[in-house]
Amino acid sequence: MDMTLGLILIVLGIALFIFEALEPGFFIAIPAGVLLVLGLIAVAYPDILLTYWTPVIVAVVVIPMMMISMKFYQKISPPSKPTTTMGSSLIGEVGKVMNTVKPDEISGKVKLKNQIWSATSETTIPEGKKVIVTRSEGVVVWVEEQMESENK
Repeated sequence: MDMTLGLILIVLGIALFIFEALEPGFFIAIPAGVLLVLGLIAVAYPDILLTYWTPVIVAVVVIPMMMISMKFYQKISPPSKPTTTMGSSLIGEVGKVMNTVKPDEISGKVKLKNQIWSATSETTIPEGKKVIVTRSEGVVVWVEEQMESENK
């Protein structure tokens, strides 16, 4: 067998590396590296690639490359805790009423920091009005209408 298969594997490996560089995070570097190494082996030793040694070669190439890739991705993107917002941290925040806020009801909705919160208040506040958070109880925030003189 000639070196055609080896060259095809090398080209595919390089193409996958380029794709990984353009769209990182898809873990395409692992198969790209495997294809590249197998292609280089096929070019250097064209008769060995399609023999009983192929599974051994693949295992010897895949396992270390997978471990190296995993360590690399762990370093560039370490695990982090999910971000959470507690209602008490919203006190003093200004938002906008998305669904009319009514006293003693939690059907009202306000948008605060790009999140929608259930809201209630002492008075009815119509949709579109600016509000300020005065307190929170669980996942419900208490709001007051922000007067025009308070807008900045």
